[in-house]
Amino acid sequence: MNMLQSINDFNEAKQVIPGGVNSPVRAFGSVGGTPPFIARGEGAYIYDEDNNAYIDFVQSWGPLIFGHADKDVESALAMAIKDGLSFGAPTQKETTLVKQIISLTQSVEKMRLVNSGTEATMSALRLARAYTKKDDIIKFEGCYHGHSDSLLVSAGSGCATFGTPSSPGVPSDISKHTLVARYNDIESARACFESSKNVACVIIEALAGNMGFVPADKDFMQDLRAICDKHNALLIIDEVMSGFRAGFDGAIGIYGVEADLVTYGKVIGGGMPLAAFGGRADIMDMLSPVGGVYQAGTLSGNPIAVSAGIATLAKIKANPHLYKNLNALAQRLINGLKDAALKHKIPLQVDCRGSMFGFFFNENVVKNFDDAKKSDTKMFAKFHQKMLEKGVYFACSQFETGFICSAMNEAMIDEVIAKANEAFNEIVYEG
Repeated sequence: MNMLQSINDFNEAKQVIPGGVNSPVRAFGSVGGTPPFIARGEGAYIYDEDNNAYIDFVQSWGPLIFGHADKDVESALAMAIKDGLSFGAPTQKETTLVKQIISLTQSVEKMRLVNSGTEATMSALRLARAYTKKDDIIKFEGCYHGHSDSLLVSAGSGCATFGTPSSPGVPSDISKHTLVARYNDIESARACFESSKNVACVIIEALAGNMGFVPADKDFMQDLRAICDKHNALLIIDEVMSGFRAGFDGAIGIYGVEADLVTYGKVIGGGMPLAAFGGRADIMDMLSPVGGVYQAGTLSGNPIAVSAGIATLAKIKANPHLYKNLNALAQRLINGLKDAALKHKIPLQVDCRGSMFGFFFNENVVKNFDDAKKSDTKMFAKFHQKMLEKGVYFACSQFETGFICSAMNEAMIDEVIAKANEAFNEIVYEG
């Protein structure tokens, strides 16, 4: 595969951008080689600067549920741009999008729009602390909730890839208010509550996507809700990744657990920078200008991103079989990968929910971050590189999640499985 232009682009980028990328995992540090520099996308495919085509299971890290350059979303954007890019004033479109989201979810009465998942989780924490008048938070090891200081403690995703479980530059005076529990371990969460009588909230990815793909156990989520109620702490479910990816009501719909606050991102922006946090009206009404909790943003609810979100959610709502079809493709993919690995005596654990999937080169089922870290990351790197050479673009870290889009079909999935079989065969042959 010719990647000369990507190599040149990467070298040029490293002269002016730290590491050559604007988000660390994109540098391919954990899998080696040069990251393809992408020129364009269409449907299930992306094309690099050397015009190599890849079946894309990253889909911009989740937002593109209908694939690249979706005509309905592009049309909505083209119409919105004609009216202006941003006004710094309220628009009817913001209300339309929020009402769309509320109509499809069960835990949201009011909502505010922001620009990124980091802003959403950061704002939700501030709101929870104000509402409960308590300072401490509980998060789970391996769950990533953005890069605000309070939440970078024992984060997964890029932090796991780069061996920095919490970032330099986070003052201990801040991190001391973050208690870290073990994912899928309710006794660990109980111990955190016992060690602090000042817990404002618990924040969790019910479908963890940043230690690889690790779903929470249903009993664990129900027990977590009960513990929060017992200790008068709020439960924040981070649906930035899983919202409208795992189903119409995301992870909350799967587990049937009510959240006090929920964060969204990715899919709700249709590929544009957009996120949100919402929840019970009595909590949300503590936000300025109604209440005293301050949160603001110059481009929050900007009409371009909101238009993409409206078009995306309208298309989701109009397709009642969307998640059933996406899940069938995800199941077909992971079962095929599992069979191909087994054929070559390579241990592989697989799982999926809705259009989210993951696989670990691991002897045992992965239930938490400790389990995930026992995976064979060297094997993952070999497999990733082989698949990239064959035109398949998986997430460039063992500790990330993959995504199916509606532009994919069974023939495409079967092509990927066949290429995976070839890759495993080559890996075994090469030793």
